[in-house]
Amino acid sequence: MASEASPTEAREFAAGLRSLLDWLHLTGEGARNEVVTLVQETLGPERLQQSVVARELPPLEHVNLQTALDAWTATGGRSVEVRGVVLPPHYAGIDLQQLMTGEGLPPVRLSAPSVVDLPNGPDSTLACLRTALLLVTDDAGRYVLLVQGPSEHEPRLRVEVAGLPVQQAQAVLAEIDRLRRELNVYRGRLVEVTQGPMGQVVLTFLDPPELHRDEVVLPAAVLDRVERHALGVAAHRAGLRAAGQHLKRGLLLYGPPGTGKTHTVRYLLGRMEGYTRLLLTGRSLGTVGSITDLARDLQPAVVVLEDVDLVAMDRSFGPGGSPVLFDLLDAMDGAAPDADLLFVLTTNRADLLEPALAARPGRIDVAVDVDLPDAAARRRLLELYGRDVPLQLSEDDVTGAVGRTEGVTASFLKELLRRAVLEALHEQDPLDRVTAVHVSRALDDLLDSTQAVTRTLLGVGGGAAVEGDGHGPGLPHPVVFTGSYGPFRG
Repeated sequence: MASEASPTEAREFAAGLRSLLDWLHLTGEGARNEVVTLVQETLGPERLQQSVVARELPPLEHVNLQTALDAWTATGGRSVEVRGVVLPPHYAGIDLQQLMTGEGLPPVRLSAPSVVDLPNGPDSTLACLRTALLLVTDDAGRYVLLVQGPSEHEPRLRVEVAGLPVQQAQAVLAEIDRLRRELNVYRGRLVEVTQGPMGQVVLTFLDPPELHRDEVVLPAAVLDRVERHALGVAAHRAGLRAAGQHLKRGLLLYGPPGTGKTHTVRYLLGRMEGYTRLLLTGRSLGTVGSITDLARDLQPAVVVLEDVDLVAMDRSFGPGGSPVLFDLLDAMDGAAPDADLLFVLTTNRADLLEPALAARPGRIDVAVDVDLPDAAARRRLLELYGRDVPLQLSEDDVTGAVGRTEGVTASFLKELLRRAVLEALHEQDPLDRVTAVHVSRALDDLLDSTQAVTRTLLGVGGGAAVEGDGHGPGLPHPVVFTGSYGPFRG
């Protein structure tokens, strides 16, 4: 004997039966769906015979499409009525042909337009249509647009036009495309690229870093070379083009972890106002192909690939090579020579990189070794990171700290100052002063033989600790790597 249904199962069955009856009522003989009726009455019998013209766009263009539609609907002499369309749960989508004929149609209904709030700047958002009909009247007559944004079940962005001859419908879509490119919300912005749960590209606005030149602690010749290649080309764009020289270029920053490669990139991104700046790290490196297409549309542009060795390993290390490597090579080759595109790549392991990255002009033109800071640089870094710290150090104290930190990274020195502040706070809270005693204690702790993993995380090479200067254990000997870009210390 079958067991009775639970109350929950009974409610679910009743809800399903009610949905089926609603659907039968909407689609039964003699019944007319209200959305179909609206489309058919808007177009009339003659315009219903015209073909539907559709355009699919990347989901990341949703906010740009809405920006373009807002401008397009505001054009003089054009009247636009917006009606929302609701689909039942779990339905992937509809098309305008279905709404014109009523065939194969799920039980859709009219509603107020549903919108999703999407960022269109660092501190602003725009309400973007999800699924909506635009009933248009202008010089071309009466016609209909269907806009469908990405959804849980259908990660696509689609615009369709019905009621116009094909060429006129194409002209409407071309005009919207022109406005979409012209009013692109990402143009001239700093944007971080990530991947969503469905693998779609997600763009997040960032505030440009406010770093001054004196906050980039590199040898003057190294920083000059970086600026000349990145900023100098931008400053002399017109002259280079007039002389028939290419603008597309690549800059590689390589060296041990923690030496300031990312810091240098941030400085460049803050200086390159007017450039569209696209930042790729981690999983988002796999989107380099589509992101470079976006960069070409929004040039002048900078594409930054952090830790590029994750996807651009030398093919001799294994069969075939990474598919992303080929996307990267194609992306760097695909733009015209006079395209103002800068690729900035960073890596801790230049010896692993694919040599083809430097095989052609416009890929990697300049490779810069961002090495461990020397004594003068370590002194500057201590001053830089100690600007907001009430340091009370004599000249001898500073000289002693600089001497004990030979072979460390900028990250190590930043952590040293943080720990010195913490040492001082154990004695005085609120903080009054940080003295040489506190710095020495912090340095003793960081240089202790039990802190080898910590030092590795801060970019200081592994190995056994050596004796220091009597104030505590010394630093491990640097490890030397050699590769296609010459030796560098890790």
